[in-house]
Amino acid sequence: MPDEQPVLYAVEGAVARLTLNRPEKKNALNEAVIAGLKENLRAASEDDRVRAVLIAGAGNDFCSGADLSALQRVAQASVEENTEDARSLLELFLLIRQISVPVVAAVTGRALAGGAGLASACDLVLASASARFGYPEVKIGFVPAMVMAILRRNVSEKRAFELATRGAEISAQEAQAFGLVNEVFADESFDDDVKAYVSEFDKLSRSAVSLTKTLLYQMDGLSFSTALQTGADVNVIARLTKDCQERVGRFLNRNKA
Repeated sequence: MPDEQPVLYAVEGAVARLTLNRPEKKNALNEAVIAGLKENLRAASEDDRVRAVLIAGAGNDFCSGADLSALQRVAQASVEENTEDARSLLELFLLIRQISVPVVAAVTGRALAGGAGLASACDLVLASASARFGYPEVKIGFVPAMVMAILRRNVSEKRAFELATRGAEISAQEAQAFGLVNEVFADESFDDDVKAYVSEFDKLSRSAVSLTKTLLYQMDGLSFSTALQTGADVNVIARLTKDCQERVGRFLNRNKA
């Protein structure tokens, strides 16, 4: 049954909506949720209709982090089992950056630990005014390890240290000030505001947005001269795409009118 699936998938116009579907568990991450996210992200990327992916949580919270049953297994699991479990989450975080369309997190309620990691792994983060974010792993002797690679790229070194070592929750407004959140919308209009925000991608060139996304993350860690050369290469590729040639043609003809 659809409502029994850990991740619901629906295409609405040009937006693929992925909904974490464990509201009774505050949408905690487990093997099934992670597998469902990966499967549906790939499906969205391969669907020519889709211009953006929206990840949201059913119920009151976006995602509370790792499922308690998963945490209970950690202490008893072998090194190989723990490595395999960690790699599955690693693959999800990589996939979000690798797929061809923007991935947008729509955060309501709490996004904690791995849930905060999932949100910040997305290309864009939209939050309701009452949303909360936090990395409380250190409180149970755990380390926000893979999440750190994302957090460090989203905020300053000092903020990353503070968030990862103090384990405190912060408001959506603070998260926006820190650089974790792009936009904060009022609770009462959140759904409509999110829909309006992501619908803008339908007006843009899919190939251009895809190339831009790839280039942005590819430049991470490159020297300045190498980044410029990589940008020049992508510039040439963009000029040769059908979408660019058609849109430039329409733009020039419009200006002649």
